[in-house]
Amino acid sequence: MNTQRFLLAALAAVLVGCQSAETSAPAPKAAAKAKPKPAPSQYVFYVGTSGPKAQGILRCTLDGKTGKISAPTVAAEAKSASYLALSPDARFLYSTAEAAEGAVASFAVEGDKLRLLNTEASKGKGPTHLAVDAARKNLIVVNYGSGSTTALPIKEDGSFAPASSSIQHVGTGPNAGRQAGPHAHGVYFHPKNGRAYVADLGTDDIFIYKFDPAKGLLTPNRPKSARVTAGEGPRHLAFHPNGKFAYVNTEMGLNVVAFTVERNGGLKQFQSLPTLPAGADAKGASTAEIFVRPDGRTLYVSNRGHDSIAVYSIAQDGKLTLLQHMLGTPAQPRGFGLSADGRWLVCAGQKSGTLNAYRIGRDGKLTDTKQSVEAPAAAAILFVP
Repeated sequence: MNTQRFLLAALAAVLVGCQSAETSAPAPKAAAKAKPKPAPSQYVFYVGTSGPKAQGILRCTLDGKTGKISAPTVAAEAKSASYLALSPDARFLYSTAEAAEGAVASFAVEGDKLRLLNTEASKGKGPTHLAVDAARKNLIVVNYGSGSTTALPIKEDGSFAPASSSIQHVGTGPNAGRQAGPHAHGVYFHPKNGRAYVADLGTDDIFIYKFDPAKGLLTPNRPKSARVTAGEGPRHLAFHPNGKFAYVNTEMGLNVVAFTVERNGGLKQFQSLPTLPAGADAKGASTAEIFVRPDGRTLYVSNRGHDSIAVYSIAQDGKLTLLQHMLGTPAQPRGFGLSADGRWLVCAGQKSGTLNAYRIGRDGKLTDTKQSVEAPAAAAILFVP
C-alpha cells in the first residue's frame, strides 16, 4: 500500500513539473506588424518641361507635413525634356529631347544641379518617353513622331553609347486624324520578366519585346503585341508591383484597361472601365498619365479636359473598383508622380502651368492640400526615391 502511494505521489509530481514547464516556457511571439516608416520631412522631385515656355529640367522640394512645394529651380537647361527617368541608384538622370530629329540626354546628379554628360540620337522623330533597365545598362526610348522603339547602352560613367537596336512600328488605326501611322507613346520594363512593353497610340497595340541587356538587343516577343479596342489609342502603362497585372490608359477611349501578364509575356485583357464619371461631358477630354501606388493597392489616371484624377482600388485578382474622382485638379492635368512611399501625388497642369500637391490617404484616396506653385510647361513629375 505504501508503495502504491509512493508511486502515485511521484507520478503527480512529474505531471505538475510538466505543467509548470509548459506554463513557464515563453509563448511563441505573434508576427509583429511592420510599423510604417515615418514620413521624410522633405521630398525631392524633378519636373520635365516641354513647349514654348519650357525652362529645362526643374527641381522642387515638397514639405512632408504640409505638402508645400518650393519654387522650382532650374537643375539643367534642356530642350523639350518632356519625360524623365532616374538610374536605379539615382546618380544619373535621363531625359527625352523632342525635336525634328530626336535625341536623349544623360545627366550626372550633383547636389541641386544636373551636369550634362552627353546626348545621343533616338533614331526617330519626337522622342516622348523612356525607361532604364534594372541593371542600369540600357535605356529604351520611344519616338512618337516616327513610331519606333530604340535601345541605347549606358556606359559606366552614366553617359550613352550610340543606339544598339531600333525597331520601326507598322500599322494604323481608324481615327484618321490621330492614327494615320504608328505613334509609340510609352515604354516600360516588366518588373520580373525583363521584357519591354510599348504602348502605341497610332496602332492600338501594346508591342512586346524580348530584351537582351548584355547586347542591348530588342526582338519581337511571341505574341508580338496585345491590343485595345480599335480607335481608343493606348498612351501609357503601369505594371502592378507583383508583375501579374498591367493597366493601360487609352487617350481617346477614356478607359483604363486591365490585363493579366501571361507566362509567355503576352497580355490578356480582363477588364475595361471608364476614367470619367457617368454622364460626364467627354468633349475635348483625354487621359494622360497612369501609375500604380507602390503598395499595389491603388491606381491613378489623369483626365485632361475633365480636369480630374480617377482613383481605383486594386483587388487581389487585379480587378479595379472606382474609389474617387479628384475634381478641381490643375487645368489639363498631364503628368503626375507618386512619392516612393506612396504618401504624396504631385500633378502638373498643362494649361494652368502649375504643380499641385495631393496627400494620399491609407485608403488610397486623394486630399487636395491647396498647395501649388507656378511651373510653366510642366509635363512630367519624377520623385527621387
